[in-house]
Amino acid sequence: MTKPATHIFRLLKWGRTLARHGALRGIENDPNTPGPVKRLARLARFGTFQPRQPDYAGAFSAIGPAAIKLGQSLATRPDLVGEDAARNLLALQDSLPPVPFGEIEQAIAASFGQPVETLFERIDPVPVGAASIAQVHRAVTTDGRQVAIKVLRPGIRERFARDIQTYEWAAAHLEALGGEAARLRPRLTIANFKRWTNRELDLRREAASASELAEAMHGVERYHIPQVDWDRTNGRVMTVEWVDGIKISDRDALVAAGHDLPDLARRLVLAFLRQAISAGFFHADMHQGNLFVRGDGTIVAIDFGIMGRIDRQARQWLAEILYGLTTGNYRRVAEIHFEAQYVPSYHSVDEFATALRAVGEPMRGKPVSELSVGQMLDGLFAITRDFDMQTQPHLLLLQKTMVMVEGIATQLHPEINMWDVSAPFVRSWIRDELGPEAALADRIREDTATLLRIPDLVRRIEDRYPPRGGAPEPPPLPPVELMWQRRERKRRGWPGYLLAALIGGGTAWGAMALGWIG
Repeated sequence: MTKPATHIFRLLKWGRTLARHGALRGIENDPNTPGPVKRLARLARFGTFQPRQPDYAGAFSAIGPAAIKLGQSLATRPDLVGEDAARNLLALQDSLPPVPFGEIEQAIAASFGQPVETLFERIDPVPVGAASIAQVHRAVTTDGRQVAIKVLRPGIRERFARDIQTYEWAAAHLEALGGEAARLRPRLTIANFKRWTNRELDLRREAASASELAEAMHGVERYHIPQVDWDRTNGRVMTVEWVDGIKISDRDALVAAGHDLPDLARRLVLAFLRQAISAGFFHADMHQGNLFVRGDGTIVAIDFGIMGRIDRQARQWLAEILYGLTTGNYRRVAEIHFEAQYVPSYHSVDEFATALRAVGEPMRGKPVSELSVGQMLDGLFAITRDFDMQTQPHLLLLQKTMVMVEGIATQLHPEINMWDVSAPFVRSWIRDELGPEAALADRIREDTATLLRIPDLVRRIEDRYPPRGGAPEPPPLPPVELMWQRRERKRRGWPGYLLAALIGGGTAWGAMALGWIG
């Protein structure tokens, strides 16, 4: 168990790094920041020189790998960190100097328990990418296939576990302050962050995610997920087929290769919608470095460490919200927020619909180049405080990915209208999933499943209440304290009272100390 003093020391050390990049100024100036947090921020920046323009991305990069991942998560939370910080964090590059190749070879051999030469004929010692969690090398297998090997950085799991403990400790104390800090649910944000990073730190799970997404996207024209080499994959090493193509960020190269950029942008948006709304399982790290375009126009996605999942009910709400915003049906969008319990019931549906109209109407009728999903989401965040809306963690990754997809699509085709591309797909999905035929099919499916469960239910009732006959069931016996247990309890009694008194006194002293620190 890490001591509170250790957590406070780490937070002060990280705080000084943030201060040197000017990243604490926003926390101190925000009227919603709790007083104890402001005092801790002032203490952390004491004696440091703060630049005029905050560099949040630079600060998180300087702190280390776990902070880089945390910064990318906070980029989806303009309500928590502010719009300027969120916008800056979107540019956070997940890259670090590579680990020496000798250490990578040792890590591969140790993870498989056999020499590298038995698995790979050749591995390029120069990595094609080096991120905060892992780095990637091109290789050839012993049977001659071109592959990419992703290897965890040595010691990265232990470092993440240590830092996340402090994030959890800080989030719990922040939320305990109540008010705005409690509404933003920082503990839940860190819990989701922990779950995402634990998934990334187990490359078998990433491989499984790639396999599941490939099944979900089966039959989608010109969209490909690299095949996993399961014989050369474990928790610390993942091997997939090598991808030849042009990075989707290299617009000039795509034009030179003769690709239809408007068509690429449209297919990228529709691929995301199919994953998020139809499958409920989507690639949540769709930045420009993780998407390639093959010669025939096929979009290839890589890096499945961060995946999003949405259940069917939430997908229905999401589809109706998107469709309502595109068509101006703000009343229905407001009703869905109340049905989903995103907005507490003591608020007015009509008032919330008016607030939504204030967000949506200024964007209606404007040129395509001025329409933005990101702007729409920022506007929605702005009204959450007025209506006591708690953070919905299952939608955070979705929001982040929507902004990413819009950015790439707009770079490919500046005149694209995300709403025009999305609306027909969403309308069709709503008709298929929420129309009368779908409702009837759901009822038939549920009733059939209930009927099929009846035989098993009867068998369980018979097992629980067998026919009379044979040996009778013994009656329940009252608990009896054995004499040596009684002697042991009496012998331990007075030290227990003394220990309780000491713990109580220590807790009171600790509370006073924490109050002084805050």
